[in-house]
Amino acid sequence: MEPKHLKAGQGWEWIKRGYALFMKSPLLWIVLLLICLISAVAISSVPVVGEPLVSLLMPVILVGLMAGCRSLQQGEELELAHLFTGFQQHMAQLVTLGGIALVSQFLIFGLMMLAGGTQLVGILMSGIPAEDPEIFQQAIAGAGLAVLLGITLFSVLLMAMQFAPLLVYFNNVTPLLAMKLSLRAFLHNAGPMLVYGMTFFFLAILASIPMMLGWLILLPLVFTSLYASYCDIFPAEKEAGSAPAQGDVFVRDDRTFP
Repeated sequence: MEPKHLKAGQGWEWIKRGYALFMKSPLLWIVLLLICLISAVAISSVPVVGEPLVSLLMPVILVGLMAGCRSLQQGEELELAHLFTGFQQHMAQLVTLGGIALVSQFLIFGLMMLAGGTQLVGILMSGIPAEDPEIFQQAIAGAGLAVLLGITLFSVLLMAMQFAPLLVYFNNVTPLLAMKLSLRAFLHNAGPMLVYGMTFFFLAILASIPMMLGWLILLPLVFTSLYASYCDIFPAEKEAGSAPAQGDVFVRDDRTFP
């Protein structure tokens, strides 16, 4: 399985297709995301084990949302039950993926501490911002190399995790291979990813203006557009060598896009 190379303009197409998925069931999308956010906050509040547990379960919850996207593309209904899909199939692999990401985060923090960012890492790992903003600014100023190292390594980890849960769930790929494929997909599609990211940055500014209300649409769009990008970059093997004519329906496995 190899990720496709796409043109830069495809980044905008992912957002358009993601919006179309959102509009198929907008109210339920908002409800699903609110449930996820409230649950994550509640679990994170549990001392010691809360935050690591959220990290472990993140891929499991993500594939539930992705399963909802697939059902909508098949003409089926989005349901609350989709949130539990990841607990029913490939749960061990998905939790393993979350564990790899969690351990990687601690390793990155350790490297940042070795690079002189002990105070900064202490603030970040506390889970709360510094009471005095000047202390946080001083921590950043005094850890230039650690900041650069952290940004670089966390960016690589984010790229490796972007499509990994989807590849594990939909393509039955092992966690480590899924991370490699996800990183390769991101690097092969730097153009569309840049367009996608810059567009989301602009939309995030607009969404924040009316008392953050725009995030009720933008947050679900993050996930629906992620599914759209996955379908484009990882088409079905039988479709990988053929391009549909303009106006045709895109069919990849059981994923259909107008």
